[in-house]
Amino acid sequence: MTVIECRHLEKRFKNGAGVKDADFIIQENTITGIVGRNGSGKTTLMKTIAGYLKKTGGDISVFGEKPFNSLKVSANSMYLDEYTVFSNALTTKDILHHHSRFYPNWDAELAQRLAEYFALPMNVGTDYLSKGQKNTFFGILGLAARCPLTIFDEPTTGMDASVRKDFYRALLKDYLAHPRTILISSHHLDEIDELIEDLLLIDGGRSVLHLPIEEVKEYAMAVTGPTVQVKSWSDQQEVIARLEEKSGFSTVVVKNHFTAAEKAAARDLRFSPVSASDLCVYMTRRNTGGIDDVFSNSQHG
Repeated sequence: MTVIECRHLEKRFKNGAGVKDADFIIQENTITGIVGRNGSGKTTLMKTIAGYLKKTGGDISVFGEKPFNSLKVSANSMYLDEYTVFSNALTTKDILHHHSRFYPNWDAELAQRLAEYFALPMNVGTDYLSKGQKNTFFGILGLAARCPLTIFDEPTTGMDASVRKDFYRALLKDYLAHPRTILISSHHLDEIDELIEDLLLIDGGRSVLHLPIEEVKEYAMAVTGPTVQVKSWSDQQEVIARLEEKSGFSTVVVKNHFTAAEKAAARDLRFSPVSASDLCVYMTRRNTGGIDDVFSNSQHG
Protein backbone atom coordinates (compact mmCIF):
# COMPACT_ATOMS: atom_id res chain seq x y z
CA MET A 1 0.00 0.00 0.00
CA THR A 2 1.21 3.50 -0.82
CA VAL A 3 1.64 5.61 2.33
CA ILE A 4 3.17 8.77 0.84
CA GLU A 5 2.86 10.09 -2.69
CA CYS A 6 4.38 13.39 -3.77
CA ARG A 7 3.93 14.70 -7.30
CA HIS A 8 6.02 17.79 -8.05
CA LEU A 9 5.39 18.94 -4.49
CA GLU A 10 6.26 22.53 -3.63
CA LYS A 11 6.45 24.35 -0.34
CA ARG A 12 7.77 27.86 -0.75
CA PHE A 13 8.36 30.61 1.78
CA LYS A 14 8.83 34.34 1.33
CA ASN A 15 12.58 33.87 1.01
CA GLY A 16 12.08 31.23 -1.68
CA ALA A 17 13.56 28.37 0.33
CA GLY A 18 11.79 25.07 0.91
CA VAL A 19 10.64 22.26 -1.36
CA LYS A 20 10.66 23.02 -5.09
CA ASP A 21 10.00 19.71 -6.84
CA ALA A 22 9.63 16.56 -4.75
CA ASP A 23 8.39 13.62 -6.79
CA PHE A 24 8.35 10.15 -5.23
CA ILE A 25 6.24 7.37 -3.72
CA ILE A 26 6.89 5.58 -0.41
CA GLN A 27 5.24 2.25 0.30
CA GLU A 28 4.18 0.96 3.70
CA ASN A 29 6.51 -0.96 6.01
CA THR A 30 9.78 0.50 4.75
CA ILE A 31 12.59 2.50 6.33
CA THR A 32 13.53 5.37 4.04
CA GLY A 33 16.57 7.53 4.66
CA ILE A 34 16.16 11.16 3.60
CA VAL A 35 19.59 12.61 2.96
CA GLY A 36 20.84 15.99 1.82
CA ARG A 37 23.08 18.90 2.71
CA ASN A 38 22.12 21.62 5.18
CA GLY A 39 19.36 23.75 3.68
CA SER A 40 18.44 21.13 1.06
CA GLY A 41 14.77 21.05 2.15
CA LYS A 42 14.69 17.82 4.17
CA THR A 43 12.95 19.28 7.21
CA THR A 44 10.45 21.27 5.12
CA LEU A 45 9.60 18.11 3.20
CA MET A 46 9.14 16.02 6.33
CA LYS A 47 7.01 18.66 8.06
CA THR A 48 4.82 18.90 4.97
CA ILE A 49 4.39 15.12 4.96
CA ALA A 50 3.49 15.24 8.68
CA GLY A 51 0.84 17.90 8.01
CA TYR A 52 2.65 20.68 9.88
CA LEU A 53 3.01 22.77 6.72
CA LYS A 54 0.57 23.38 3.87
CA LYS A 55 1.84 22.79 0.36
CA THR A 56 2.03 25.69 -2.08
CA GLY A 57 2.15 23.65 -5.27
CA GLY A 58 2.01 20.15 -6.71
CA ASP A 59 0.28 17.31 -4.90
CA ILE A 60 0.84 15.28 -1.76
CA SER A 61 -1.09 12.36 -0.34
CA VAL A 62 -0.48 10.62 3.00
CA PHE A 63 -2.69 7.64 3.84
CA GLY A 64 -4.80 8.73 0.87
CA GLU A 65 -5.45 12.24 2.24
CA LYS A 66 -3.95 15.71 2.02
CA PRO A 67 -1.95 15.78 5.27
CA PHE A 68 -2.48 19.42 6.30
CA ASN A 69 -5.25 19.56 8.93
CA SER A 70 -6.00 15.84 8.42
CA LEU A 71 -7.15 14.04 11.56
CA LYS A 72 -6.35 10.70 9.93
CA VAL A 73 -2.76 11.71 9.26
CA SER A 74 -2.36 13.22 12.74
CA ALA A 75 -3.71 10.08 14.41
CA ASN A 76 -1.45 7.75 12.44
CA SER A 77 1.82 9.64 12.32
CA MET A 78 4.45 11.09 14.62
CA TYR A 79 7.07 13.71 13.74
CA LEU A 80 10.04 14.20 16.06
CA ASP A 81 12.99 16.56 15.87
CA GLU A 82 15.32 18.29 18.32
CA TYR A 83 12.88 21.21 18.62
CA THR A 84 9.99 19.09 19.90
CA VAL A 85 8.62 20.93 22.95
CA PHE A 86 6.89 19.72 26.11
CA SER A 87 5.82 21.78 29.10
CA ASN A 88 8.22 21.63 32.02
CA ALA A 89 5.17 21.10 34.21
CA LEU A 90 5.43 17.51 32.93
CA THR A 91 8.30 15.24 33.91
CA THR A 92 9.69 12.74 31.45
CA LYS A 93 7.79 10.06 33.37
CA ASP A 94 4.56 12.05 32.95
CA ILE A 95 5.16 12.40 29.22
CA LEU A 96 5.58 8.65 28.80
CA HIS A 97 2.36 8.07 30.73
CA HIS A 98 0.33 10.59 28.73
CA HIS A 99 1.57 9.16 25.41
CA SER A 100 -0.06 5.86 26.34
CA ARG A 101 -3.44 7.66 26.21
CA PHE A 102 -2.99 8.96 22.67
CA TYR A 103 -1.22 6.19 20.80
CA PRO A 104 -3.07 2.86 20.59
CA ASN A 105 0.11 0.91 19.79
CA TRP A 106 2.05 2.43 22.70
CA ASP A 107 4.41 -0.05 24.41
CA ALA A 108 4.89 1.28 27.95
CA GLU A 109 7.22 -1.56 28.92
CA LEU A 110 9.53 -0.87 25.97
CA ALA A 111 9.59 2.85 26.78
CA GLN A 112 10.50 2.14 30.39
CA ARG A 113 13.21 -0.37 29.51
CA LEU A 114 14.81 1.99 27.00
CA ALA A 115 14.70 4.92 29.43
CA GLU A 116 16.45 2.78 32.04
CA TYR A 117 19.00 1.48 29.54
CA PHE A 118 19.94 4.99 28.42
CA ALA A 119 19.96 6.17 32.05
CA LEU A 120 17.52 9.02 31.47
CA PRO A 121 16.24 10.92 34.53
CA MET A 122 12.50 10.37 34.89
CA ASN A 123 11.59 13.15 37.34
CA VAL A 124 12.62 16.27 35.44
CA GLY A 125 11.19 18.32 32.58
CA THR A 126 12.78 17.93 29.16
CA ASP A 127 14.45 21.36 29.41
CA TYR A 128 16.66 19.92 32.13
CA LEU A 129 18.01 17.22 29.83
CA SER A 130 21.16 17.68 27.79
CA LYS A 131 20.77 17.92 24.02
CA GLY A 132 21.80 14.31 23.59
CA GLN A 133 19.52 13.10 26.39
CA LYS A 134 16.59 15.08 25.00
CA ASN A 135 16.95 13.54 21.54
CA THR A 136 17.36 10.10 23.06
CA PHE A 137 14.10 10.64 24.94
CA PHE A 138 12.34 11.78 21.76
CA GLY A 139 13.70 8.70 20.02
CA ILE A 140 12.16 6.52 22.71
CA LEU A 141 8.80 8.23 22.14
CA GLY A 142 9.03 7.48 18.44
CA LEU A 143 9.89 3.82 19.00
CA ALA A 144 7.36 3.09 21.74
CA ALA A 145 4.44 4.81 19.96
CA ARG A 146 4.76 2.47 16.94
CA CYS A 147 2.81 4.84 14.71
CA PRO A 148 2.05 3.58 11.19
CA LEU A 149 4.16 6.53 9.97
CA THR A 150 7.05 7.66 12.18
CA ILE A 151 9.27 10.54 11.09
CA PHE A 152 12.65 11.08 12.76
CA ASP A 153 14.31 14.35 11.71
CA GLU A 154 18.03 14.16 12.58
CA PRO A 155 17.26 12.04 15.66
CA THR A 156 20.83 11.53 16.88
CA THR A 157 21.96 15.16 17.12
CA GLY A 158 24.03 15.56 20.28
CA MET A 159 24.17 11.84 21.07
CA ASP A 160 27.44 10.13 21.91
CA ALA A 161 28.68 7.68 19.28
CA SER A 162 27.78 4.66 21.43
CA VAL A 163 24.27 6.02 22.08
CA ARG A 164 23.72 6.67 18.37
CA LYS A 165 24.74 3.11 17.59
CA ASP A 166 22.41 1.69 20.27
CA PHE A 167 19.51 3.88 19.13
CA TYR A 168 19.79 2.73 15.53
CA ARG A 169 20.03 -0.89 16.65
CA ALA A 170 16.93 -0.48 18.85
CA LEU A 171 15.08 1.11 15.94
CA LEU A 172 15.94 -1.76 13.61
CA LYS A 173 15.06 -4.48 16.13
CA ASP A 174 11.68 -2.93 16.91
CA TYR A 175 10.96 -2.32 13.22
CA LEU A 176 11.62 -5.97 12.40
CA ALA A 177 9.27 -7.04 15.18
CA HIS A 178 6.64 -4.39 14.39
CA PRO A 179 6.95 -3.20 10.75
CA ARG A 180 5.71 0.28 9.92
CA THR A 181 6.72 3.15 7.65
CA ILE A 182 9.68 5.08 8.99
CA LEU A 183 11.38 8.18 7.57
CA ILE A 184 14.72 9.14 9.03
CA SER A 185 16.79 12.12 7.90
CA SER A 186 20.50 12.55 8.31
CA HIS A 187 23.43 14.56 7.01
CA HIS A 188 25.54 11.43 7.33
CA LEU A 189 24.45 8.52 5.16
CA ASP A 190 27.24 6.31 6.43
CA GLU A 191 25.50 6.27 9.84
CA ILE A 192 22.25 4.86 8.48
CA ASP A 193 23.11 3.00 5.27
CA GLU A 194 22.95 -0.37 7.05
CA LEU A 195 19.59 0.54 8.58
CA ILE A 196 17.57 1.93 5.69
CA GLU A 197 15.99 0.05 2.81
CA ASP A 198 15.47 3.01 0.46
CA LEU A 199 17.32 6.28 -0.03
CA LEU A 200 15.72 9.61 -0.94
CA LEU A 201 18.31 12.25 -1.83
CA ILE A 202 17.15 15.89 -1.62
CA ASP A 203 19.10 18.75 -3.14
CA GLY A 204 17.95 22.34 -3.53
CA GLY A 205 14.40 21.37 -2.58
CA ARG A 206 14.24 18.68 -5.26
CA SER A 207 14.22 14.90 -5.05
CA VAL A 208 17.20 13.89 -7.18
CA LEU A 209 17.46 10.19 -6.38
CA HIS A 210 15.06 7.64 -4.87
CA LEU A 211 16.25 4.03 -5.00
CA PRO A 212 16.76 0.96 -2.82
CA ILE A 213 20.01 1.47 -0.90
CA GLU A 214 21.57 -1.62 -2.50
CA GLU A 215 21.06 -0.08 -5.93
CA VAL A 216 22.53 3.20 -4.73
CA LYS A 217 25.69 1.34 -3.69
CA GLU A 218 26.07 0.09 -7.28
CA TYR A 219 24.90 3.27 -8.98
CA ALA A 220 28.25 4.82 -9.94
CA MET A 221 31.87 4.05 -10.77
CA ALA A 222 34.98 6.18 -10.40
CA VAL A 223 37.24 5.96 -13.43
CA THR A 224 40.87 7.11 -13.19
CA GLY A 225 43.55 7.40 -15.85
CA PRO A 226 45.54 9.79 -18.04
CA THR A 227 43.58 13.02 -18.32
CA VAL A 228 43.35 13.01 -22.12
CA GLN A 229 42.03 9.44 -22.22
CA VAL A 230 39.61 9.99 -19.37
CA LYS A 231 38.25 13.11 -21.07
CA SER A 232 37.81 11.33 -24.42
CA TRP A 233 36.24 8.24 -22.88
CA SER A 234 33.89 10.11 -20.51
CA ASP A 235 32.44 12.24 -23.34
CA GLN A 236 30.32 9.18 -24.19
CA GLN A 237 29.24 8.54 -20.59
CA GLU A 238 26.69 9.92 -18.13
CA VAL A 239 29.02 12.00 -15.97
CA ILE A 240 28.09 12.68 -12.35
CA ALA A 241 31.21 14.53 -11.25
CA ARG A 242 34.73 15.36 -12.40
CA LEU A 243 37.34 15.28 -9.66
CA GLU A 244 40.64 17.12 -9.36
CA GLU A 245 43.48 16.48 -11.79
CA LYS A 246 46.96 15.57 -10.57
CA SER A 247 50.16 15.07 -12.55
CA GLY A 248 48.42 14.35 -15.83
CA PHE A 249 45.86 11.98 -14.26
CA SER A 250 42.22 12.67 -13.48
CA THR A 251 39.16 10.91 -12.10
CA VAL A 252 35.59 11.05 -13.31
CA VAL A 253 32.50 9.62 -11.58
CA VAL A 254 30.02 8.14 -14.04
CA LYS A 255 26.81 6.18 -13.91
CA ASN A 256 27.59 2.47 -13.69
CA HIS A 257 26.32 0.33 -16.55
CA PHE A 258 29.51 -1.44 -17.59
CA THR A 259 30.13 -5.09 -18.35
CA ALA A 260 33.43 -6.77 -17.54
CA ALA A 261 34.28 -6.75 -21.26
CA GLU A 262 33.69 -3.00 -21.51
CA LYS A 263 35.97 -2.39 -18.56
CA ALA A 264 38.66 -4.57 -20.07
CA ALA A 265 38.41 -2.70 -23.36
CA ALA A 266 39.00 0.66 -21.66
CA ARG A 267 42.78 0.35 -21.55
CA ASP A 268 44.83 2.40 -19.11
CA LEU A 269 41.68 3.27 -17.16
CA ARG A 270 41.07 2.02 -13.63
CA PHE A 271 37.51 1.40 -12.39
CA SER A 272 36.64 1.56 -8.68
CA PRO A 273 33.33 1.50 -6.80
CA VAL A 274 31.74 4.65 -5.35
CA SER A 275 30.15 4.40 -1.90
CA ALA A 276 26.56 5.53 -1.41
CA SER A 277 27.78 8.32 0.87
CA ASP A 278 30.31 9.61 -1.68
CA LEU A 279 27.70 9.40 -4.45
CA CYS A 280 25.39 11.70 -2.49
CA VAL A 281 28.24 14.18 -2.04
CA TYR A 282 29.07 14.15 -5.75
CA MET A 283 25.42 14.50 -6.83
CA THR A 284 24.94 17.57 -4.63
CA ARG A 285 28.20 19.40 -5.31
CA ARG A 286 27.90 23.13 -5.83
CA ASN A 287 31.02 23.38 -8.00
CA THR A 288 33.13 21.30 -10.37
CA GLY A 289 36.38 21.42 -8.45
CA GLY A 290 37.49 20.33 -4.99
CA ILE A 291 38.48 22.25 -1.88
CA ASP A 292 42.07 22.41 -3.15
CA ASP A 293 40.87 24.69 -5.96
CA VAL A 294 39.87 27.33 -3.40
CA PHE A 295 43.48 27.61 -2.24
CA SER A 296 45.06 27.32 -5.68
CA ASN A 297 42.77 30.06 -7.01
CA SER A 298 43.52 32.37 -4.07
CA GLN A 299 47.25 31.86 -4.57
CA HIS A 300 46.94 32.83 -8.23
CA GLY A 301 44.72 35.85 -7.46
